[in-house]
Amino acid sequence: MPPKNIKTIRDLIFWQYAKLISKSAGFGINQRAFQMERFIALRNGEINWSSTVREWLKEKEKPNECIYCGSKDSLTIEHILPISCGGQNITDNTIMVCKKCNSGKKDKRLYEWFGLSKKDEIPRIAEGKYLKLLYGLHEQRGSLDIDKNDLKNKMCPRCDMKLNCIKECKENQLTVYCLEGVFHK
Repeated sequence: MPPKNIKTIRDLIFWQYAKLISKSAGFGINQRAFQMERFIALRNGEINWSSTVREWLKEKEKPNECIYCGSKDSLTIEHILPISCGGQNITDNTIMVCKKCNSGKKDKRLYEWFGLSKKDEIPRIAEGKYLKLLYGLHEQRGSLDIDKNDLKNKMCPRCDMKLNCIKECKENQLTVYCLEGVFHK
């Protein structure tokens, strides 16, 4: 779970991205001080997340390879946020994956597919693109600054991940499901 000072949807997106920065810097996900420093810098606009061009270059480091499992067989385009959940057919929402992974994910959203217990195992390229996409979608809906104390009134009624939250989340606790649960079939 995120630290207590992660209070809004915007904060949670920046926190998840700060964890990606920490992993990329070689610290892993257990370096809370570095992650908090990166989170604050992102939130305050002192640093920005990587550009679309940088993401494209990162993808080209492993050409012809499934982002999820590394397979080189039967590659196909996968929509990180499925079209059925409001994802668009744009490059910022697509990655190359093998047919097996694409079939396994089906029309699930990224965190939904990985689950809370494996959310920190999502490949950097997929999660980086996904977080930027979710940020834009929440910005369009005006939900970036919804506080965790307002989840029950403002987010939960529109969310289709209630069963996951009942099992895994405490009241007024932000999880990655809060980021994607309002974008559903």
